[in-house]
Formats: sequence, C-alpha cells, structure tokens
Amino acid sequence: MTFRIRPLKPSDRAAWDVLYQGYASFYKTTQTPAMRDTTWAWLMDGTTQVHGLVVEDANGALLGLAHFRPFARPLSASTGGFLDDLFVTPDARGQNVADAMIDAIRAHGTQQGWTVIRWITAEDNYRARAVYDRLAEKTKWATYDIKL
Repeated sequence: MTFRIRPLKPSDRAAWDVLYQGYASFYKTTQTPAMRDTTWAWLMDGTTQVHGLVVEDANGALLGLAHFRPFARPLSASTGGFLDDLFVTPDARGQNVADAMIDAIRAHGTQQGWTVIRWITAEDNYRARAVYDRLAEKTKWATYDIKL
C-alpha cells in the first residue's frame, strides 16, 4: 500500500470528522459535533500546541490520523511529546500505517528537541499494543484520573 503522511489542512475537515468519530466509537466514547468542532479549532489554530497529522492513500483518501502535543517534564527539565490520539481505518490496519505515523511524530519530536514521545492506550487494545510493543518501551507507570 502506498501512503503519505502530512499535516492536516482545512480541506480535510469532512474526512477527519469521519476518522475522529471512528476513533471515538472504537473507545466507546460519546463525542458530539461540538466536541469535534473544538478539537478541529485547536488543530487549525496556529497558536495552540496541538498538532495533527493524517495519512492519505495514493488517491488522497484519508486512512488515519494522529494528534500530539508537547508537554513539560519538570523533573528532567525537558520537553516531551504526548501522542493523544492515533487511529487507522480498519482496512488500512496491518500495513505499517501506525508505525509510519509514530515515526513521523518521532521525527517531529527529534527536530523540536523533545526527550520522549509518550502515549497511553486501553489495556485491552491488543492489536495496537502489539505495534506499540515493537516501537516503544512499556513503562511501569499507572495512570490515574480525577473527574472534575
């Protein structure tokens, strides 16, 4: 499969909506159009720190998305990158699309002087975890949330 990774552009909105709704559905998360409007605004606003990449096939159809951002690492006095969202359409899975997207984020982070790329996934996301286990080191840290 031939594909290309590139930054999001305004004309991607309709296809991005479909991908992002697919991502929310995968995680059984309710997501409204207003929520997608907010996220899209962040991605298109050159002043926020949220970046977006998409993967397109040879015909220009979008196969996946990734959203990521820098984060401060006070203990090491450095900046890392946090991969918030990564989604590949079911038909494109198993064709190294996720690997290529993570590599693109790694290249961006290297260029920015980041010291780590970090992300979380669901414990039962076995297919994605097989990819992640090849590309990164699983940490010993547990994640906690306080709902506000």
